[in-house]
Amino acid sequence: MKSIITHILLGATLLSQPLCLHAEEIIINAVGDIMLAGRWAPFLRQKGYDHPFNGVRNEMASGDINIANLESPIAEAGQEFSEKRFRFRAEPPVAKAIRAAGFNLVTLANNHSMDFGGDALTETFRHLNNNGIAWAGAGKNLSDARKMALYTIKGKKIAFFGYSLTQPIEFFAGHNRPGTAPGYEELVAADIASARSQTDYVIVSFHWGKEAISTIQPYQRSAAHNAIEAGADVVIGHHPHILQGIERYKNGIIFYSLGNFTFASKSKSADVSAIIRLKLNDSNRIAEILPLDVLHRRVGFQPQLLSGKHAFTVIEKLSRLSRPFNTEIQSKDGKYFLTF
Repeated sequence: MKSIITHILLGATLLSQPLCLHAEEIIINAVGDIMLAGRWAPFLRQKGYDHPFNGVRNEMASGDINIANLESPIAEAGQEFSEKRFRFRAEPPVAKAIRAAGFNLVTLANNHSMDFGGDALTETFRHLNNNGIAWAGAGKNLSDARKMALYTIKGKKIAFFGYSLTQPIEFFAGHNRPGTAPGYEELVAADIASARSQTDYVIVSFHWGKEAISTIQPYQRSAAHNAIEAGADVVIGHHPHILQGIERYKNGIIFYSLGNFTFASKSKSADVSAIIRLKLNDSNRIAEILPLDVLHRRVGFQPQLLSGKHAFTVIEKLSRLSRPFNTEIQSKDGKYFLTF
């Protein structure tokens, strides 16, 4: 079967430019799920919470903004929500380790941020704030949860939003209730349209889809298209714990799932992931894909950057997943990327 990975001719005007940094270029590194709690927490505590990040720490150093999905509260307090199977609560030193790894922004719009209720969520805000980490997608009430995280980088304003489309719906914030931002289309469209009028770039995260299923659900595609039509440039998905496909839509790009990143699980299905490196300037918008090995039996809880044939195997898999959207991942000098 002919690979859909295309190789770029050296004579092409845009893509013949080297994939290097320019003075005006903004670099945003986006990764999948961070969850350093649960049954393997004692092992991670013994190794040190910095340990899971050591394999990719140098890659994070390039980012003006580094964003991940934080798949648990960071707290000691809180009342456990017992009406779901998996509940997580990370220890306070996790916040320091996340910041030390280079992350300055997390999304909290997921199905675990409220595992220990509003008190634990409030404590999470405090630990993140004390370590210089911003957040999107959760708040003390619905209005607060919908607020954008706003950055000004190299003269450009960049807005980030986070939304959850996963159960339990009891975790959604209300007018007088803490929680996560629900990804209802009318709310998402209004938030993005408002941000679009004030900023240069809008990036949106969704927690959605089915766990361990690479097939994209119709509502995921509808929500993503709605976000881009409202003005989003990039949509980044989490929750399935595995990679899902990539779609260019109008003037935006959708990464339906980035899979796990540093995740305390020995799952056999969560085997590979990726760092998405967005390179944004006035003339180019490039998304470089850096494949990762995250399978526990090979790397423990420490993701490792892949190269050569191992990286190519991940890109081929991602290309197959992206084929329904006619998305072609381009290759040049051992790097993989898309323009949008």
